[in-house]
Amino acid sequence: MKKIDWYILRSLITTFFFSLLLLLSITIVIDISEKTDDFGKSGLTVIQIIRQYYFGFIPHILALLFPLFVFIAVIFFTSKMAGRSEVIAVLASGTSFNRFLRPFLLSGLVLAGILWLANRYVVPKANEIFSAFQSNYIDANSTYDPLVSKRSNLYIRIDSFRYAGVNYDTAAKRGTGFFMQHVTGNKIDYNLRAETIRWDTAGKKWMLDNVIERWLNGLNEKVIMTPTKTMDFNFKPFDLKRDKYAKDRLITPELDQFIKLEELRGSEGLNALKVERYRRDATPASVILLTLIGAVVASRKVRGGSGVHLAISFITAALFILTDRFSTIFSTKGSLPPLIAAWAPNVIFSFVALWFYKKAPK
Repeated sequence: MKKIDWYILRSLITTFFFSLLLLLSITIVIDISEKTDDFGKSGLTVIQIIRQYYFGFIPHILALLFPLFVFIAVIFFTSKMAGRSEVIAVLASGTSFNRFLRPFLLSGLVLAGILWLANRYVVPKANEIFSAFQSNYIDANSTYDPLVSKRSNLYIRIDSFRYAGVNYDTAAKRGTGFFMQHVTGNKIDYNLRAETIRWDTAGKKWMLDNVIERWLNGLNEKVIMTPTKTMDFNFKPFDLKRDKYAKDRLITPELDQFIKLEELRGSEGLNALKVERYRRDATPASVILLTLIGAVVASRKVRGGSGVHLAISFITAALFILTDRFSTIFSTKGSLPPLIAAWAPNVIFSFVALWFYKKAPK
């Protein structure tokens, strides 16, 4: 590491965090103005709102804007270097263009590592705080009936032989009309029905009320009725809670386990879960890619100065976001494989980076 490397590394990371904090301040002010009525209706104090909402909102929005502002920071700093002819001086000293890009690559790796760890462990915990407030105080104040959203008819595959269904209330952690069937080959040899099913928080098991069990063996049938029965299923109340925030609240190891369990059950909507899982790795990789694109684009000294470079950066960032959104929609609503959907923007813009690199003055 030479002085120029430390200079680029220090200046780039400083510029990035300064711009990110500046935008975060603006975002918080706008968010407060939009949610003033919801905060007032919640009846919470300022300290409670900060703890129960902004402790989750801030990491959530930082992770969302992280790649974009790495790109903008690289463009802005490198453009200033080019405008002061510092890039020309570095290249004229005999330093190759590839060597000049090394501190940018190192910066991208450091920032990508931070985002990768945050996406796996920090952001999901923040989303848990953020989504809880969103569900309890914001979605509940909308015109959509929250009681309807908290009840759902679920049909799940417990394992390779057992299937179940229930009308479940996520708020009360109880359901009605529960049934379970055991299938051998193409025949049902066991059937269980319960009037209600509820979660025992202390025992971490399910309690079934007014249970009727039937064992079928050809023309023979055995029936047992039980007032209360304890069952240890491989699903918990969270697994029966179907909402738009579920996948965002799980740290990556939990999300991996949840996806495997949902695959075993044959659940619908798996593509959304898998896209979220793959994106937690793909987004940090995009930080490295956008860092290199920004450095290559802004290293050229142009007549318009930083304005031209920033214009190019916003156009490139907009195209990147559009590509990401379209690939996600094609996967969650169509048949595009989730792995391709998550990594498609990175693959496409790798060719964009290569094209910019070939055009860069060396």
